[in-house]
Amino acid sequence: MKKYGVNELRQMFLDFMESKGHLVMKSFSLVPQGDKSLFLINAGMAPLKPYFTGAEIPPRTRVATCQKCIRTGDIENVGKTARHGTFFEMLGNFSFGDYFKHEAIAWSWEFLTKVVGLDPERLYPSVYLEDDEAFEIWNKEIGIPAERIFRFGKEDNFWEHGAGPCGPCSEIYYDRGEKYGCGKPDCTVGCECDRYIEVWNNVFTQFENDGNGNYETLQNKNIDTGMGLERLAVVVQDVDSIFDVDTICSLRNLVCQVAGKEYGKDYQTDVSIRLITDHIRSATFMISDGIMPTNEGRGYVLRRLIRRAARHGRLLGIEGTFLAKLSAEVISGSKDGYPELEDKKEFIFKVLTNEENQFNKTIDQGLRILADMEEEMKAAGARELSGENAFKLYDTYGFPLDLTKEILEEKGYGIDEDGFQAAMEEQRVKARTAREVTNYMGADATVYDEIDPSVTTEFVGYEHLTFESQVTVLAGESELASSLVEGQKGTVFVKETPFYATMGGQEGDTGVIETANGKFVVEDTIKLRGGKIGHVGHMESGMISEGETVSLKVAESRRRDTEKNHSATHLLQKALKTVLGSHVEQKGSLVTPDRLRFDFAHFQAMTEEELEKTEALVNQEIQAALPVETAVMDIEEAKKSGAMALFGEKYDQKVRVVSMGDFSKELCGGTHVKNTSSIMLFKIVSEAGVAAGVRRIEALTGNAVVDYYKKQENMLKEAAKALKTQPAEVTEKITHMQAEIKVLHSENESLKSKLAQGSLGDVMDQVAEVKGVKLLAAKVEGVDMNGLRDLGDQLKEKLGEGVVVLAAVNGAKVNFLAMATDAAQKAGAHAGNLIKGVAAVAGGGGGGRPNMAQAGGKNPEKAQEAIDAAAGILEQQLA
Repeated sequence: MKKYGVNELRQMFLDFMESKGHLVMKSFSLVPQGDKSLFLINAGMAPLKPYFTGAEIPPRTRVATCQKCIRTGDIENVGKTARHGTFFEMLGNFSFGDYFKHEAIAWSWEFLTKVVGLDPERLYPSVYLEDDEAFEIWNKEIGIPAERIFRFGKEDNFWEHGAGPCGPCSEIYYDRGEKYGCGKPDCTVGCECDRYIEVWNNVFTQFENDGNGNYETLQNKNIDTGMGLERLAVVVQDVDSIFDVDTICSLRNLVCQVAGKEYGKDYQTDVSIRLITDHIRSATFMISDGIMPTNEGRGYVLRRLIRRAARHGRLLGIEGTFLAKLSAEVISGSKDGYPELEDKKEFIFKVLTNEENQFNKTIDQGLRILADMEEEMKAAGARELSGENAFKLYDTYGFPLDLTKEILEEKGYGIDEDGFQAAMEEQRVKARTAREVTNYMGADATVYDEIDPSVTTEFVGYEHLTFESQVTVLAGESELASSLVEGQKGTVFVKETPFYATMGGQEGDTGVIETANGKFVVEDTIKLRGGKIGHVGHMESGMISEGETVSLKVAESRRRDTEKNHSATHLLQKALKTVLGSHVEQKGSLVTPDRLRFDFAHFQAMTEEELEKTEALVNQEIQAALPVETAVMDIEEAKKSGAMALFGEKYDQKVRVVSMGDFSKELCGGTHVKNTSSIMLFKIVSEAGVAAGVRRIEALTGNAVVDYYKKQENMLKEAAKALKTQPAEVTEKITHMQAEIKVLHSENESLKSKLAQGSLGDVMDQVAEVKGVKLLAAKVEGVDMNGLRDLGDQLKEKLGEGVVVLAAVNGAKVNFLAMATDAAQKAGAHAGNLIKGVAAVAGGGGGGRPNMAQAGGKNPEKAQEAIDAAAGILEQQLA
């Protein structure tokens, strides 16, 4: 048998399935689209759920994919064994109501034995206990003896996920030989050892589970198969584990080279090598799909992976940043199957290095703090770190919980995870809402779920702002309706619409839908699964019925202003790439009639000069009156033409390319001006950070810029009026006032200092001696904290060596100050502890350093009593 490489096996599978009539689709993004039940795509079938349920019509009834997947459920075991990993590729062939068990089983057997060349005698199928049909196919049609077909129960061979489609499975195991076995006489298929490895799983989706264990046979039965590409490579290449297959092994070898270590010599070293090898694969693919390291959701998963890898690099003795170098090897090994890795490599390297640098800044400090916490636990005889301390490490030093856990586990300590979760509750609100109760599709159940999947809407709004069309579906707030009447809220669906639905950051159109008998006010336009566009709003008058022809009118001025802002975002993105560098990537946008918001990847705040350059460049291209042209072309052709694509976005085969002269070219389905001169003006009003490595610009265009300057002008006039001067002289007037204030402030401070000294009188005769240490304790009136500090410094200088304690009464409160010189501290004096005791007498508290501390009190009448107590407290310190 030939030992095919990972990239060869991927292509062989896809070519084979294409020869069986399957449409080969590219891997979907790791970011689930419209599915709140998942943070990340974790199986080949996950992105195809709409086709399985009939919510969307598939492009073909037979589909095959090689899907990138991430699972972090057992992340704690990654590295500790050679079995576990977080990133993998899932080969799959799918049938949506087309072929069923006969073809699925026959093709899986044909691919493994005829195409890949696995020994049929070493392959063992399993079926669900009650699935006699699958047993018969394996036995009678494929010719596998009955004793070599294994029947397993529900836990192993029945796929279901709560309510929804489900069904029995048939798995195929490969016998890797005795050298991988446990040596037990009863070792066979199903044994926990590494001898019999499952390579393929056919899921026969033939039932619907109502969630209560009641099963109904589906009218359209589906096939969902999965085969781990890396696991297949392990079998074909006859290697020990996924870390030994060709592409992963070359990455593992690079880790060893960078670390100066040898694999297979030391268990702990191997753990770190495997962990880094796995995590850098996941991180590279996640960043290529637009995920950024953050403190919640999938961004937090990415941050954990990067920081775990960075820490294990340190354990191996790697100095400085190294993840980008490893990522280059991931890209080199996988770009055949995933060309987007090569396209985004500079950005991937930048994100990794930036996150690694951030972590390196805090890790040493964090490790020191954790060491202190360990000492405290040891002293208290505790075996568990408090949730509060674990959260402090997470919040202040960026230590993911499992990193703290991992470090402590190595030393035999546990962690109070419940306490950590309680402390983190606020930060996790968003993550929790992202996992709210959803239907099988991972979306909130709505009235729209009841609409026939064959209903679609054609968008005609590029050319038209008014159009006549036929009503296909009407939906009330809770159910579909045949008509909507005055006062009712609802959604109208038509065959063709000029209304743009909220997409790609552009806000949906508003307007009216009218018939001779009724008027529906459109408040929002939304895009739904299967190419449906919904007009959401209320019936203002009369009635609209299903099947009627209606007149649709988009609110024109609102649309035109939105178009100005949308076209300006294209100019802005190109300008930012020009001014800041090619690493700039769009991370989100919002385009409304009033303003535009543009989020982009960049790792520090923009300077005034950079903002001015960017704004000037956009205005230059507006004044250049560039024609805005659109063309529909094949996705590959579009990318070759240099059109910018949105990071992590899923595109159809045919895409719309929007060009603005030779300056900007982007893939975009939105609406735009015909010429950049229509934008009139562009003004950036703010630039700020919104997440790690993500900046946000807010800007205005057209008449909104004129209005903005009018407001600025009015503010300037108001300021001039308040300053009793002319707008042109405001700056000069403020400069004079600031100089005057400075002089007055200096005079004021000087007077306060004289007053403080005057109220104190000659206090040097109040100096007492406590166990050989001079103490000056006195009370003053009407001196603030700044004045008190100045007074303290002067008295300490007069005293030479010793302790100064002062109390200043200000109305209803009292301030305390304590200072101790070096000699006094050596004798045992501690200003922080001293002030704590003194302030307590006046109903207050505070503290500070050994040399200087301050405090407040609620009972000014007890100020003298507190000062009198200073000698006794100091005496205890000097004991």
